[in-house]
Amino acid sequence: MTYSSPLRYQPRRLHAAAIYCSDGRVGEHFDDFLAHGLDLPHYDRVALPGGAACLAGHPAAFVQQASVAEELRFLVEVHELQRVVLVAHQGCGFYRASLKLPDGLLEGQQRTDLAAAARTIRAVTGITDVEAWFLRVADDDASVTFESVPLV
Repeated sequence: MTYSSPLRYQPRRLHAAAIYCSDGRVGEHFDDFLAHGLDLPHYDRVALPGGAACLAGHPAAFVQQASVAEELRFLVEVHELQRVVLVAHQGCGFYRASLKLPDGLLEGQQRTDLAAAARTIRAVTGITDVEAWFLRVADDDASVTFESVPLV
């Protein structure tokens, strides 16, 4: 079996990457936000459980931290990466299962982790253009919004 995609290949790089959770329920939302909300239609993707949590220094993500840091160094060198967008999402299973946090503490920890991950990215890659966002699901599960997260 073969499949031919109707989408055209995009040879031009945008020199930007996004790090986010691999949760398939919000994957299309991430793509939509990055393409239309941030005008990054062809960004490099780094998707894994918990997204940027792996760069926040959690012992539960120690192995992933080294691997993702190496991947980012590669992208800086080979794809000339200059910008990184971090996105966390409401109700992330990584925080519940791997970090064993109760629902009431998830978002606060995720926001703290986005800032810690940004510091790690800057230290590991030298990239200064790092931004963070939080995906919130509407109470009726009908829509999502992306909120800017200040990085201090």
